[in-house]
Amino acid sequence: MHYDYAGIRRLVERQEFLQAPVKHWKYWMFYPVSDLQKVVSMHEGGTALIKSRKSKDFWLKFEGVNPTGSFKDRGSSIEITKAIEKGEKEVLCASTGNMGASIAAYAARAGIKARIFVPKFASLEKIRQIQAYGASVKRVEGTYEHSLEETKKIHKKTGAYLTGDYHYRAEGQKSVGFEIIDQLGWNAPENIVCPVGNGTLLFAVFKACKELQKVKLLEKMPRIFGVQASGCNSIRDGKIFPVKKPKTLASAIDCGNPVYGLEVLKALKESKGKIIAVSDKEMAQGMKALASEGIFAELSGAASLAGALKEKLQGKTVCIVSGHGLKESRKYY
Repeated sequence: MHYDYAGIRRLVERQEFLQAPVKHWKYWMFYPVSDLQKVVSMHEGGTALIKSRKSKDFWLKFEGVNPTGSFKDRGSSIEITKAIEKGEKEVLCASTGNMGASIAAYAARAGIKARIFVPKFASLEKIRQIQAYGASVKRVEGTYEHSLEETKKIHKKTGAYLTGDYHYRAEGQKSVGFEIIDQLGWNAPENIVCPVGNGTLLFAVFKACKELQKVKLLEKMPRIFGVQASGCNSIRDGKIFPVKKPKTLASAIDCGNPVYGLEVLKALKESKGKIIAVSDKEMAQGMKALASEGIFAELSGAASLAGALKEKLQGKTVCIVSGHGLKESRKYY
């Protein structure tokens, strides 16, 4: 995506922008949207940045309070807005659950049809949520990648609009990064830690920081860390090693061949970050630690804190807690 950063700089240096409340569409000038009158929004974003009372210098960005319970709503708002701009009547999405629920909700809001393809390991709570919005759900044998192949086949056959981990979603998910920097007074923390499934969120946060540097709202790039399940640790040693049969209960990051893998490697290299692998047990301990702070996260959402604790990160550290604990009924601890 190419933006007029000189023009954006003139907009963002105004006091009314700098002092405006934090919310997803505050940063509209960084999104590839042609007609703001067609925006599909449910007031996503504007999520709290909560200071940990137990871990010195740790801050928790709780994405579970978005409309459908995860950070995915930020990208869905952009994707469905683009679908409306293009006059689309039906969208397709492959998902492990959270993105499917989000796309289903925003499609319902826009008055268009949605077909969601999920692997059979997707939680019943997420499937029920998708169905509640009126979308059709197909459970696919195998991995997330098999669900993704199904959407591509249907797209080729019918022309229905593909949504998911594509470029418009990444552009929308940048607002997580914008908000973190905004909430810290336009200063970068030392570290930002993201759960990694397909890697879209991590790359989006990195891109947000790069763009804020371009418009002179940010000086220092934070170190960006990605956290994967050890049973699905496809990014390591500066390379991508696809995992054909992932073994993790963290279904939201159960993506054995990350769509944004190469972009993640770029972000890690430029920000001097790294990938951290954590076990399901360590994520469960992260859930328990978050719960003791009043935050109920799903297993995948707790990966960031689990990784930050395992790595013993020093300095101001923001952990993105990506999804609400009500997304799953299983007890992990």
